[in-house]
Amino acid sequence: MAETTDVAICGAGIAGVAAAYHLTVAGVQDVLLIEAGEPLSLTSDKSTECYRNFWPGPGDGMVRLVNRSLDLMDALAQQSGNAFHMNRRGYLYCTADPNHLKQLRRAAEESSALGAGAVRVHPGHPETYRASEIHAPTDGFDVLCDTAFVHTHYPWLSESIIGALHVRRAGWFSAQQLGRLLLEQARARGTRLLRGQLQAVTTRGGRVESVSVATSAGTIHVAATAFVNAAGPWLGRVARCVGDNLPVYCELHAKVAIPDTARTMPRSAPLVILDDPQTLDWSVQEQAALREIGRDALLQQLPSGLHARPEGPDASPMLLALWPYHTPIEEPSFPLKFDEMYAEVVLRGLERLAPAARAYRGRLPRSSVDGGYYTRTRENRPLIGPIEIQGAYVLGALSGFGLMAAMGAGELLATHVTGATLPEYSRWFVPARYADAAYRAMLPAMEGKGQL
Repeated sequence: MAETTDVAICGAGIAGVAAAYHLTVAGVQDVLLIEAGEPLSLTSDKSTECYRNFWPGPGDGMVRLVNRSLDLMDALAQQSGNAFHMNRRGYLYCTADPNHLKQLRRAAEESSALGAGAVRVHPGHPETYRASEIHAPTDGFDVLCDTAFVHTHYPWLSESIIGALHVRRAGWFSAQQLGRLLLEQARARGTRLLRGQLQAVTTRGGRVESVSVATSAGTIHVAATAFVNAAGPWLGRVARCVGDNLPVYCELHAKVAIPDTARTMPRSAPLVILDDPQTLDWSVQEQAALREIGRDALLQQLPSGLHARPEGPDASPMLLALWPYHTPIEEPSFPLKFDEMYAEVVLRGLERLAPAARAYRGRLPRSSVDGGYYTRTRENRPLIGPIEIQGAYVLGALSGFGLMAAMGAGELLATHVTGATLPEYSRWFVPARYADAAYRAMLPAMEGKGQL
């Protein structure tokens, strides 16, 4: 292997792979991806693999970044014969609370004003509402504000659901297939993969000079013109290699996969989200048992945000579900440890959304729980751009939206590295934004918004 490179990237998750892909598209001849494990295997393959262009303000940065990312994904899907199985079934946010429905409508109107598409209210809108489709041309939002209308289209939902918001530029895809396609194309244009652990980034005169990588054959020193930190949950640790202190932290998130023998939802369903908090329906005996083992928190009201969707082709029985009722902030540590009751709690919560899930009480199906870290900034916006050391860049803090934003984020990173003209929205994501007093003043209002 040559001991020089134009750009060294630490991390071959979806962020690093997308960066390599876009750097080679932009004409960078020699890109080196440094990865200690298998590409796309630490966090990128643990997602529910969904996407949406439904984002809040202030500013249009997230809507524009994700819209651009989805434009790039749509084009790649068309070019590749949809090799990564991208669909357009949407997100269906459901509620049993009229006030929450009003909040959902206001959130849709805010996102619409930022460029996410028109808001249509049903019934009463002149356009006919069409429920979930594999490739729906509809953009924007459909507000389903009549209970009978909701249950006409989604009869399997709980009778308590009185309204819903259908986000139309949304759905899911195969993260592994997308990542592999990007990696293959990047390698075909000259990207090299170096298996090893980054040890150091050497600087001279305030700019990047080389990287040192521990491999099975010994330590390799590679002269590099530029260095990109795309290390996912290790973002903060790698940043310290170049003397930077990124404002990030890691939250542990989980999901469960089960064979849905109870047919909780049809195979054509969108991603369905319960927008209401809830208190689980435990029996008296179950409540006593939970108190005995110190799980009293499961007897209290749990947050909104339970998600579920069908997984795989039409013949597949699999269902994916997640519920961020417990997302501890912690230093990354592998292998991951999850709540041993996670599958039971999620399925018990799913009953409030889709009553057929009640069939799993007392006889849980064989389940698989996995997940990963959401690497976040306090305002839940990514870090994309240069840091103080010349030639050093960061692409990370992609939180729970890494897969959907990766194509746009990788392109934006490549634009910074190559010195091309930046889009206006890039200002929302550069690390230097924290030096802007106006941006810092926005931070308290931004906290807690935009989470999946």
